[in-house]
Amino acid sequence: MFDFNSLEKPYFIAEIGINHNGDLQIAKRLIDASFGCEWGCVKFQKRNPDVAVPEHEKNKPRETPWGTMTYLEYKHRIEFGKKEYDYINRYCAEKPIDWTVSVWDLDSLKFALQYDLKFLKIPSAMLTHKELLKEAAASGVPILLSSGMSTLEEIDAAVAIVSAKAKSYALLHCTSTYPAPPKELNLRVIPALRQRYGCTIGYSGHEHDLEPTVIAVALGAKIIERHITLDHSMWGTDQASSLEVHAMSLLRRRVANIEDMLGSSEKKVTESEMPIRKKLRGV
Repeated sequence: MFDFNSLEKPYFIAEIGINHNGDLQIAKRLIDASFGCEWGCVKFQKRNPDVAVPEHEKNKPRETPWGTMTYLEYKHRIEFGKKEYDYINRYCAEKPIDWTVSVWDLDSLKFALQYDLKFLKIPSAMLTHKELLKEAAASGVPILLSSGMSTLEEIDAAVAIVSAKAKSYALLHCTSTYPAPPKELNLRVIPALRQRYGCTIGYSGHEHDLEPTVIAVALGAKIIERHITLDHSMWGTDQASSLEVHAMSLLRRRVANIEDMLGSSEKKVTESEMPIRKKLRGV
């Protein structure tokens, strides 16, 4: 079983989300990029739009590359079904690379459990969906919670539900703005969450830059999730706050040696300092 608490190095999740725009070929290219950049997992979003889309949003008109349609029609238009996910399941196994989904409703949870996924994600928007939390935790699949736009009290309640039944769980610090302003990232929350909940803490970033994610790892984040895209100019609300492929590779390299650089809290003379010490001090 996948155990979040056993992670020694940051585990990278490439959030494809809905940036595939309903096109399986785009999804394949993003899977290829994630594998090539040595990220550990690709993640999609799974919804039953009839259930997950709020009533006040369903009939709002939306301009799309496929013409003007209601927001509900648009969500159905880009949603992958069993045919696409069966293909994704096979394609990722061939790489190999892990894959998973965020589940936005109970129907999607049931759908996701058809596959042998290492973990399931509960998105920030659904952190207060108590029934979904209970059913996901009871599934036996490890659970990853995202905490964007949530109060500590809401996180407390969600963690209490999940920790009571889940075999393994972890929590992501997140600011649910796309893109997130640097002054609202509050990265010091990462060690505070680890102290409060005693579980593995990660970071789901929606900012433009790479530096906040690097800092998050230095502050103790063991899971890194970033949205990814083939091109910022592609149509879709999440494209602008996503990493292009070259940035995925840069970020992976920038955090590679952070654990080695942080070292330990023990102050000692290092091995490379010994000959310098002997030369300059004679001892």
